[in-house]
Amino acid sequence: MRPTLLFALLISLLWTGISAAQTPPGQPSFYTTYTYTGYTVYDTASVGPPTQVSGVGGTLTLRPNGTYEKRMSIVASGKPYYFNQTGTYKLAGDSIRFAFTDLKGADVQRGTFRFEPATQRLSITIFGYPAGNRGVYDLVAAPPKPSVPAPRARPKAASRHR
Repeated sequence: MRPTLLFALLISLLWTGISAAQTPPGQPSFYTTYTYTGYTVYDTASVGPPTQVSGVGGTLTLRPNGTYEKRMSIVASGKPYYFNQTGTYKLAGDSIRFAFTDLKGADVQRGTFRFEPATQRLSITIFGYPAGNRGVYDLVAAPPKPSVPAPRARPKAASRHR
């Protein structure tokens, strides 16, 4: 191996190690609970602009072991609709795949995602049918729940027996 190539390889490996070591401690993880902040539907059969769905809410929990829990609600025509899923997900590059079972049986949803660590924002695009249609979900990491201190034992009151 040529010395220049070896030097470049060593610098590259060293730089990777330095970058990983400089990750700020306590940085929130990608694997957390997110709150839905928006949902946009892109329909290729429609001549109008994308549909911004109002009244979206709920949470999406992504765990490091590849399981997820989705609790989403949408208000349409004054009526709430609930979407609850529990299943598994897989990441590959910027691709995401959700697998779950619902009343219709086993199903898979595929798409892409973009995570912004600095703002803790997550955008997930799920590909729809027919090809070209898609739904884009905007989420933000839920703030950590404050820890509640354990209750302290009260001192016993002095007895007033005579």
